[in-house]
Amino acid sequence: MSSAFMPVAETSNRHKTKNNLKNNKNTLLIVIFLLPALILFLTFVVYPIFQSLYYSMFDWSGLGPADDFVGLDNYRDILIDRVFLITIRNSLFIILFSLAFQLPMAMFLAVMVGKNLPGRAVFRSIFFMPYVISEVVAAIAWLFLFNPDPARGLFNAIIELIPGTSPVLWLADVNIVLPAIFVALTWKFFGFHMLLFLTGLQNIPRTIEEAARIDGASSIKSFFFITLPLLSGTIRTSVYLSVLGSIQQFILVWIMSRGGPVNASETLATYMYRFAFVRFQLGYGSAVAIYMFLMCLIFSLIYLKMTNKPDHLTGI
Repeated sequence: MSSAFMPVAETSNRHKTKNNLKNNKNTLLIVIFLLPALILFLTFVVYPIFQSLYYSMFDWSGLGPADDFVGLDNYRDILIDRVFLITIRNSLFIILFSLAFQLPMAMFLAVMVGKNLPGRAVFRSIFFMPYVISEVVAAIAWLFLFNPDPARGLFNAIIELIPGTSPVLWLADVNIVLPAIFVALTWKFFGFHMLLFLTGLQNIPRTIEEAARIDGASSIKSFFFITLPLLSGTIRTSVYLSVLGSIQQFILVWIMSRGGPVNASETLATYMYRFAFVRFQLGYGSAVAIYMFLMCLIFSLIYLKMTNKPDHLTGI
């Protein structure tokens, strides 16, 4: 009996051996293709994080060896620094206003240009164009617009036409500078979020909206009870990117105001840059970078925990 089944067993073993060899070859092929990306990731992402963590323990200027060990003093000094608390407030301002104004405006425009309107392709290009422009170029352009001289600044030229008004010091007034910069940030990045929402809208089956209209649902009810829930995944992604971008915002703020006046527009990134590369306190600047990294990491973990919940638990 056993000898009769021997060829079947040998054939089965041969198939298993071939499958194992094939799986090993596939695994090796995957490793070979992933290895360059892994090396780049470890070199330019993971290694700098640990290097910053190491230097944050020293009072180091960036010149010569780091030998003045101070332990956690840099982290303590940051938390008691009044300017650092201002940067936290400013970052929260940008985050909250981005979620309250920038993303709803991007969604509204996505709904508008997503409809079968004449010339919608042109409007899509116009709205998305600011995001394609370099941040440096965008910041310089807004510097011209906010110029306090009415002969050079468009906004003050318009204000001067109103009797009894005087030019506004957009970037020199501590009460106005941050909202002014936020306007530039909104103009620069809302096109990206609009594109995300457009992609989400295109993935919604038209038959669902048509069925709602047949049942008597108005356009407003259809948007709030059908379109908005089906866009929940896109909204979460947009919120995630907006929060992380607000925490790390640097170029526009630094070029337009350098964090001034009197630290009124200082952000976490400009605060870090000022100490690390202007005052040459790289140990202190590295500690600020670690705080920024921890903020982004904690928010990312909370985001992942919330998005992994079933929809009936998240309320979306």
